[in-house]
Amino acid sequence: MPALQIAGEVRDALAEHRPVVALETTIVTHGMPYPENVATARSLESEIRTLGAVPATIAVLGGAIRVGLSESELDSLATARDVLKLSRNDLAYALATGKPGATTVAATMICARLAGIRVFATGGIGGVHRGAETTFDISADLEELARTPVAVVCAGAKALLDLPKTLEYLETHGVPVVGYRTSEFPAFWSRSSGLPAPLRLDSTEEIARMLDLKWSLGLEGGAMIANPVDAADEIPAAGMSGYIAAAVADAAARGIAGKAVTPFILARLVEITGGRSLRTNIALVQSNARLAAELASHCCAMAGRPRRSTYF
Repeated sequence: MPALQIAGEVRDALAEHRPVVALETTIVTHGMPYPENVATARSLESEIRTLGAVPATIAVLGGAIRVGLSESELDSLATARDVLKLSRNDLAYALATGKPGATTVAATMICARLAGIRVFATGGIGGVHRGAETTFDISADLEELARTPVAVVCAGAKALLDLPKTLEYLETHGVPVVGYRTSEFPAFWSRSSGLPAPLRLDSTEEIARMLDLKWSLGLEGGAMIANPVDAADEIPAAGMSGYIAAAVADAAARGIAGKAVTPFILARLVEITGGRSLRTNIALVQSNARLAAELASHCCAMAGRPRRSTYF
């Protein structure tokens, strides 16, 4: 059995040079409770289709990378227990053992590249954790952005992280961080982190042009397209900081570390905010899916244009 299995709808779209958007599955298995998780996953696919692109939800099932899941597969994943949270280090392990796995940002980027997909929508990326100067806890998402040529549309990095260090890491590793219609770096649930966005572009056509030039120049890695949550859906940073501090303290008191930290804090925040953080999470990832679909369409159009010189 091949290690990479691409659903017919996705395969046909890629062969016909139509826009495709990759979607991760840790949001289903580790990011949201049931039934909001499966309802959100389906809504993302619907948003993408409405804008003329094809969704490609990615997971590891039955010893294969599945690019494009059926409704029954998505349902099964949403209620399954002991699903691995996959990154670069354990993707091959899940394939070799046949264990089910949900893809993080890093693993989704790898699988999207293997399938030939250039645009990926998620909620927020991982980053440099608070206290990383002693724990060395830095998400593999950042290294993947530095090496894998996929554009990641997100609402910035999760605000529970050390955002200044996260941006510094991305700059050092040559990752473009583009604020979409914003000069401030968004902080997932909040529109602003108090930090400037390193770059700004105001249209998906401009972003597609930048990506085309980046990869034509042979510059390695992907790009982060930071899309702030809509103002009507955000939790302002001043209020969110207190909720995050409480959730982080709870995680530390319980000795939670490694891959388990972020899922625990996300779940705890849902409790602390009375469900408000979950509603914001759903709204922002839907917004990101729409933006990614538009971007993927422009990237397809850009790929079909003649270059202005023999070098590009």
